[in-house]
Amino acid sequence: MKQIQAAPYPFDFDPATLGLIVIDMQRDFIEPGGFGASLGNDVSRLGAIVPIVQQLLEGFRRSGLTIIHTRECHRPDLSDLPLSKQNRGAADLRIGDVGPMGRLLIAGEQGAEIVPALAPKSGEIVLDKPGKGAFCRTNLEEILLDKKLQHLVLAGVTTEVCVQTTMREANDRGFDCLVATDATDSYFPAFKTATIEMITAQGGIVGWAAPTNNILEALNA
Repeated sequence: MKQIQAAPYPFDFDPATLGLIVIDMQRDFIEPGGFGASLGNDVSRLGAIVPIVQQLLEGFRRSGLTIIHTRECHRPDLSDLPLSKQNRGAADLRIGDVGPMGRLLIAGEQGAEIVPALAPKSGEIVLDKPGKGAFCRTNLEEILLDKKLQHLVLAGVTTEVCVQTTMREANDRGFDCLVATDATDSYFPAFKTATIEMITAQGGIVGWAAPTNNILEALNA
């Protein structure tokens, strides 16, 4: 067993059962002209974590551990997009509309792709999901069980939406989860802070939290 120094207390794990899930590090959320920007957000906050996520990815690659990338996107015919999601907010552009990087959050379009610096390597899993949580209408649980994973490190965007939703879904399914605090972010700094506090409160009711350096130190120990 190894141990990551984390909040609210150390995260013990068996390297054989550890995997990394990098959530939605897509151009549509991170670059100007994408879906995130269409909602009026400052996307530069999310772009700033790309080098840290890259460090985390390289650490898991060196250790030969399972890496899963997710992308939030929909079918071109929008058959997996409920109206309750399509019509939310007062955006100038909605999911499926044409933006500078193609149709927003549509599979196969430029904006739905993972940013080049974090592009998946051969053998890494890329999972498209139509919802916020990575377990919603996907085979993620089957993948984790097939690979005999129990301990999960989560990174990506945004902290309070897709990352937290996935972490709570995983917790309900019996997986032990840790969020990499500096490898995730939100368009709203206060939301990130509150999310990490909620995750680690009450003795880690949802899971653990630790900076990337602590995670890499444990992998290298």
